[in-house]
Amino acid sequence: MPFTHRIATPADIPALTSIMNRSIAELQKEFLTESQITSSKTVMGIDTQLIEDGTYFVVEEDRQIAGCGGWSRRATLYGGDHTPGREPTLLDPATDPARVRAMYTDPGFARRGVGRLILDLCERAAAAEGFTTLELMGTLSGEPLYRAYGFEPVERITDDRGGAPVPLVRMRKDIRPETGSTLAV
Repeated sequence: MPFTHRIATPADIPALTSIMNRSIAELQKEFLTESQITSSKTVMGIDTQLIEDGTYFVVEEDRQIAGCGGWSRRATLYGGDHTPGREPTLLDPATDPARVRAMYTDPGFARRGVGRLILDLCERAAAAEGFTTLELMGTLSGEPLYRAYGFEPVERITDDRGGAPVPLVRMRKDIRPETGSTLAV
């Protein structure tokens, strides 16, 4: 059965949190040390603002959640509800990039197209609201997917708010109509 998708609801939060925790713990192993994975939990996780805004997607296969992720018209670039420094200010589509946020794949569904589907959904939704650029803060494990989808690195940082320095990469993609995605959804 092919993947289906829908907008996340508050009732999904426990299942999404579980997937996020498994994703962080398992899919980062090739890229981060154990202390960095533990530290990642401070700067990653559920962002209920995305669910409230109706911009967070759930991807399923046969009613099992395979992954989740979304986009935002708000200034916060990354982090969960518990992450310090969040900024809920609305962005201006004429001058600001929309944010791709909180992408997680259940480890059992890794490398099967879940992330690409979420990116396509985000791109289409942001473009429909007039945004011409997407921006995200990617993990090292996510960077190959984002590059393959057309994102370019613009800045590398480390976030040590969880104790150990976690390397991250800020990436951008132009989504003007002539470069839009062609994936059927």
